[in-house]
Amino acid sequence: MEERVWHKHYAAQASPHLEYEEITLPEGFDRTIKRFPNNTALELMGKKVSYAELDNAVSRMASALQDLGVKKGDKVSLVLPNIPQVVIAAYAAWKVGAVVVMNNPLYTERELTYQLIDSGSTVAIIMDVLIPRFNNIRADTGLEAIIACHIKDYLPFPLKQLFPFVKKELNRKISPSDNVLDMQALIADSSPYYKPEYAGFNELAALLYTGGTTGVSKGVMHNHSSLSINVQQATKLLFDLEDGRETVIGIMPIFHSAGFTFGMNHCIFRGFNHVLIPRPDPEGLLKAILKYKPAIFGGVPTLYVGMLNHPKLPPKSELSFIKGCICGAAPLAVETINEWHEKVGAQMIEVYGMTEMSPVSHASPWHGICKAGSVGIPYPDTDQKVVDVETGTKLMPTGEPGEIAVKGPQQMVGYYNKPEANAESIRDGWFYTGDIGHLDEEGYLFISDRKKDMIIAGGYNIYPREIDEVLFEHPKVIEACAIGIPDKYRGETVKAFVVVTQGVTMTEEEVISFCKEKLAAYKVPKTVEFMDDLPKSAIGKIMRKDLREMEMNKGNT
Repeated sequence: MEERVWHKHYAAQASPHLEYEEITLPEGFDRTIKRFPNNTALELMGKKVSYAELDNAVSRMASALQDLGVKKGDKVSLVLPNIPQVVIAAYAAWKVGAVVVMNNPLYTERELTYQLIDSGSTVAIIMDVLIPRFNNIRADTGLEAIIACHIKDYLPFPLKQLFPFVKKELNRKISPSDNVLDMQALIADSSPYYKPEYAGFNELAALLYTGGTTGVSKGVMHNHSSLSINVQQATKLLFDLEDGRETVIGIMPIFHSAGFTFGMNHCIFRGFNHVLIPRPDPEGLLKAILKYKPAIFGGVPTLYVGMLNHPKLPPKSELSFIKGCICGAAPLAVETINEWHEKVGAQMIEVYGMTEMSPVSHASPWHGICKAGSVGIPYPDTDQKVVDVETGTKLMPTGEPGEIAVKGPQQMVGYYNKPEANAESIRDGWFYTGDIGHLDEEGYLFISDRKKDMIIAGGYNIYPREIDEVLFEHPKVIEACAIGIPDKYRGETVKAFVVVTQGVTMTEEEVISFCKEKLAAYKVPKTVEFMDDLPKSAIGKIMRKDLREMEMNKGNT
């Protein structure tokens, strides 16, 4: 790759070009076990699991999978929240050469059925609360075995202490009639000795399903190489984090590509203590930060906004142990960044990427120049370009918006069994992201919006994120999202959905007047709807698509 203008912004300790180890994720796991056997690998609500204990559980689970007939190349679906069993199951599957398929445990029967069939999964490892759901869909899938686990198996206290009024399904015992295997029993009864059958560096490691925000969810194929390389890129860029010494708060769900790579795999690769948070919220996160004193953690904008607005946010002097914070999955308002620096002090690193890039392709330079509103510069050995929206062939001038295309060694193989989607998304080795953005003269990337989210009103192209940014500047607003709605005269017009700070009032005219001061007339929302909460994905990303669907359904009733 030729030198690029943004390469000069890498820290002296980092480099825009790297030499990568050909080491798979389970091989990295084995190396970490030898380096840090007595270090804490995982922690859940005070329950600690050392790397040696994790290794024992993974080995026994690998043995159990082989006894069930799982072999190299088989698909093993994991339908689990952030609990130790998701890490155990993933690395056990990799130890026998299987392909890990990540699924959202909040998905409906229809969504799960689709992903299980599409992936060709033969084994599913699930939470016990999902047993009825999986028994309902089992006959429609190719599942040969279902393995269930319990959150209580890794709690340092009785389940009732966590849930005083324990629902029956949370304390479920697996009965013979369920025709489901108990994961903890399998681990206890299996030998730690198994026949390793690792996949090669360039062989398939995982299917990570996209969230389906722009259509049917697709299985993104990643080899061990792309996942390992993305971890190695992060390792080189976060150069002052020490292997075997740091603690990371695991906020992002591991079934999501960000939690999968930066949370689970990055922590294991470097011997970090990974504190698992099954259901993050601002207050719980603040407590965890003060208790565990992490060097770094990542989150989505809604979590950072929630912490900044929380009355128990500690003073900056009590948070000096934080080396940096990472924000991804959705754009972070400039006002939020400024307030975070003022109240917390730690560097806020914005990252950009997508499941198709393992997921990170861009980040603000660690201990380097961060530009407000920018998601930074490409990862090592990663290229970028901005092209015209219509044909995708013409490079856009500096500062002009267009579709973002990226290319790098952390890129996916392609979509599983989706040749048409592959042909549309990957052209001449470049992945066309569907995102709209522009580059400045130093190669920093600024995101405008999703291509499909663009509003066309009276012939003008409107990027709703720009409206969101303005709304976030209002002191009464804590969440906001703009969409395009049908308009007989303009084709589309702008509607804003707003959540205001608890205990305050705001009027539609107040919102519109505020926007008129900061936006061109054609961008100003024509209507405003106030809500108690905006729909969000499992990682806290505001779902613009859901708001559009909600609005369209109003017209059909």
